[in-house]
Amino acid sequence: MSAQIPVALPWLGEPEAEAARRPILSGWVMQGPEVAAFEAEFAAYVGGKHACAVSSCTTALHLGLIAVGVKAGDEVITVSHSFVATANSVRYCGAKPIFVDIQPGTFNIDPDLIERAITPRTRAILCVHQIGMPCDLARVVAIARSRGLGVVEDCACAVGSEILWNGQWEKIGKPQGDVACFSFHPRKVITTGDGGMVTTSRADWDELFHLLRLHGMTMSTAQRHGAKTVAFESYDRFGYNYRMTDIQAAIGREQLKRLPQIVKLRRALAERYFALLQDVPVGLPEEPPWARSNWQSFCVRLPDHCDQRQVMQRMLDSGVATRRGIMCSHREPVYASEPWSCGIGPGACGCSPGTCKRLVESEKAQERCIVLPLFAQMTEEQQDLVVEVLKAAVRA
Repeated sequence: MSAQIPVALPWLGEPEAEAARRPILSGWVMQGPEVAAFEAEFAAYVGGKHACAVSSCTTALHLGLIAVGVKAGDEVITVSHSFVATANSVRYCGAKPIFVDIQPGTFNIDPDLIERAITPRTRAILCVHQIGMPCDLARVVAIARSRGLGVVEDCACAVGSEILWNGQWEKIGKPQGDVACFSFHPRKVITTGDGGMVTTSRADWDELFHLLRLHGMTMSTAQRHGAKTVAFESYDRFGYNYRMTDIQAAIGREQLKRLPQIVKLRRALAERYFALLQDVPVGLPEEPPWARSNWQSFCVRLPDHCDQRQVMQRMLDSGVATRRGIMCSHREPVYASEPWSCGIGPGACGCSPGTCKRLVESEKAQERCIVLPLFAQMTEEQQDLVVEVLKAAVRA
């Protein structure tokens, strides 16, 4: 039986379709006025000074790490418990990811473990707001500032999430660190099909992002188009093709309008999950008092007697799709040959292929957790069925 209830479902409709017509009919479909407008509107939404639209969150992370000075031979403290793009962005710089473990309730980096992972080669902390839940950013930033390190926030899942900062609720992405990076992949809360955004408070870094996303070209497409005299661009710095199209940006502008309603609906569904799952023997996620998640995903921990794959298969057979707990990059075959460390040197903790004694909670979360369906259009009947099927699968 194919799944009747998906894990995620983008909320797209006529407004997005109509928006896509604008650049298509205008003839300006790349790096034009829609992109510029999306950047300005996104910066205003998160309360940030600058925003640069790019092709994905992965490319945003790469640019963010470049901005804070990460280069070949450096180390970046981050988590293994994240989509592999987090670690890969560090490797794109020629640097080495230093993985620290997570807190089991929030699935986010454990600040108590950061200090001991810092070495003379540490250049930055790359923290993740995992599945929409803000990490303990205040502690991360305090540690970084005391040690002269950059802070890049992986906000791939966290658009619309909020954090209590100096007594005020503020959107993730202002940023509170140095750079914040977002994804608009279809599984995220809003989507442009694919795409990303990088925000910063520094005008010089924003200028750098706009330069590097366009191969390092010194004259933007808009500047060339509007020039009254013949002008030739130059390429003074090595850059990349990290551009967003105007078709994507036009869709993103409509999605941004939907975002407050989407977050409101997702938070209501998450609250209902908490109530419905009280008598189901699963561990529930934790939302700290200083965090407001957008609930990009609702991840539950299975009891020890359950086999993760069997529970997921039983639910799939009953028409409910799930996903396993968030992956651990250090367990993937590619990182058998790519350099990484758990903070005390390769093999020093007794690491063996696929396991690391310093990343116990990360590995448990991958093995014991599953992600339940949650999307803004979800009905109460669908949610009731998910809980009923989960309950039967756990007790089987």
